[in-house]
Amino acid sequence: MSTLTFEANDILRWAVSLAWPFVRISAMLLVVPVFGARQINTRVRLGLALLLAFLIMPQLPEVPAIDPLSVGGVVVAIQQALIGIGMGFILTLVFSAINQAGEAIALSMGLGFASAVDPIGGVQVPMISQYLSILATLIFLAMNGHLVLFDLLLRSFETFPIGSGGPESDDFWHIASFGSRMFAGAMLIALPAVASLLLVNLAMGVVTRAAPQLNIFAIGFPITILAGFLIVLLTLPSLTARIGEFVLSALPLIERIARI
Repeated sequence: MSTLTFEANDILRWAVSLAWPFVRISAMLLVVPVFGARQINTRVRLGLALLLAFLIMPQLPEVPAIDPLSVGGVVVAIQQALIGIGMGFILTLVFSAINQAGEAIALSMGLGFASAVDPIGGVQVPMISQYLSILATLIFLAMNGHLVLFDLLLRSFETFPIGSGGPESDDFWHIASFGSRMFAGAMLIALPAVASLLLVNLAMGVVTRAAPQLNIFAIGFPITILAGFLIVLLTLPSLTARIGEFVLSALPLIERIARI
């Protein structure tokens, strides 16, 4: 009966071939929305990254023989981490812009004090921001965005192989400019509600001037909050379409970062 024998060099080569994709995948899962949520245990993320690295390792190009404990190995690890963080951070900008839009709407409604913990960022955000964040997460999953993201990640190892370098300075400038576009897009999402609530507040001011004996604080806040909820409900169809466009707009930049 024949027995399998492994040499130390074979085991080291196999471990290095698994380590480099694991660094890129785990870095992306650390910052990408949904998978990078604070409610998801770190062990779960690391286990998922290890499973993905093990599954895609046979499909990867030949990994250069670099000692992970050397200076060159540390540089390669940093490069892989930057690639993964860059790919995940782009989607994080999308969800942050959506939270910003919800915060603008909540402040206009008078609900800025009503906050809860965001399941993605783990910070206190207004309730409208949390609602939009959950809506964006559902849209992202319904569009199979997580599967598209994993597909881009797998293709990135072919177009941006391990040891070929890391992100360039232009990539960081593209990410920064994308963040400014996301901020402008967030204002477009919040603009219908903010403008409508501004008209409601102006109407309340006119009513106060016409009837000074009316207690505007007793009726103004309930009316503003009710009007805000109605506006959010009426703009929901266009809101979902805009959030879908936000998610889709991030994919070309992810492809650019991954050299796809």
